[in-house]
Amino acid sequence: MASLWSKISAVLPASEADFPLQFSDTVQQSVVEVLKWCRRQLYSGATSPGQAALNAQIVLDVSWEKLNMGTWRHVDKEWRRVYSYGCLFKVAALCHEDPLVERLLQAVRTCDLGLLMGAAIMDDILQVIVRILQSEIRRSGEEEHQRDRAEVKRIKTESPHIPEIKDECAVPRIKCPSLETFKTSFLIPLRPVILEGIIDHWPALNKHPWSVEYLRSVAGCRTVPVEVGSRYTDENWSQTLLTVDEFIDKYILKKDGGNVSGYLAQHQLFEQVVGSKYIRLYSPEDTDRLYPHQSQLLHNTSQVEVESPDFERFPEFAVAPYLECVLWPGDVLFIPVRHWHYVRSLELSFSVSFWWS
Repeated sequence: MASLWSKISAVLPASEADFPLQFSDTVQQSVVEVLKWCRRQLYSGATSPGQAALNAQIVLDVSWEKLNMGTWRHVDKEWRRVYSYGCLFKVAALCHEDPLVERLLQAVRTCDLGLLMGAAIMDDILQVIVRILQSEIRRSGEEEHQRDRAEVKRIKTESPHIPEIKDECAVPRIKCPSLETFKTSFLIPLRPVILEGIIDHWPALNKHPWSVEYLRSVAGCRTVPVEVGSRYTDENWSQTLLTVDEFIDKYILKKDGGNVSGYLAQHQLFEQVVGSKYIRLYSPEDTDRLYPHQSQLLHNTSQVEVESPDFERFPEFAVAPYLECVLWPGDVLFIPVRHWHYVRSLELSFSVSFWWS
């Protein structure tokens, strides 16, 4: 790890004069002055890493307060940039000397927070640095991996109950359509479809099959946003930030004995990589039959328990048409814009999602 700082400094601007720190009038001059002081410390080398980290934390504390005032859409991007610069200076302070693994992990988490909460700066330098840090981190010993493999094998032996899919309700399947076919037959008319064979080349399905052990090895130390709870309409639903290691221990292997669900959000293209999921889709034309919540915050969320509906409270839901499917590894589901969707994992499963506009 002796060369870590040389690797990081190599991706930084060559001199203080080349290091950009320009903000709009939204950012108070006093904050800009602290950022300039952090920059000066970075290149002078005259300040101890502890003092440099303290100054960076001042920037993070001030900008964090700005990020958490009001709704996220109203947060000025300039304050997100300030937060990213604070993360960059803190990472530099943590890694300036030969750091222990604990400090490396803290540096990785700081980069991830900047990537999640901040805005891209200096050609996405935090992304570059976090890759350097990951390569320096020693993964867990083989003994721990053996324990994980045994636990995951136990989970997989519990065969999932596969719902029966009615032919008239089944999402159509098509194998490797051309872009023109997909566009004219599904994208433009907003028709759901399962695309087969289009991600067979993914390493996650062949060269590097995804598993708990594999995800730990490539991303265990990375911080990700997690939604906690079965439904975000529940009172105890929440969001949190965890490392992939923590997410696996708590919500997949359930090492703490808990029974709470944790998951990431779904998007327009939904690729199944490991395990299986049951999915049901409703057209936006049937929105009224799905009884959306009246509040603006939850207007795109149904009040109905999809697989155990209360027809006395929601009688029209009984006649709402839908499409359904079970996704298997290698399947890609196109979810048209504004379509209502219900997703339930049938077993231990990993998926990848994409939005586009």
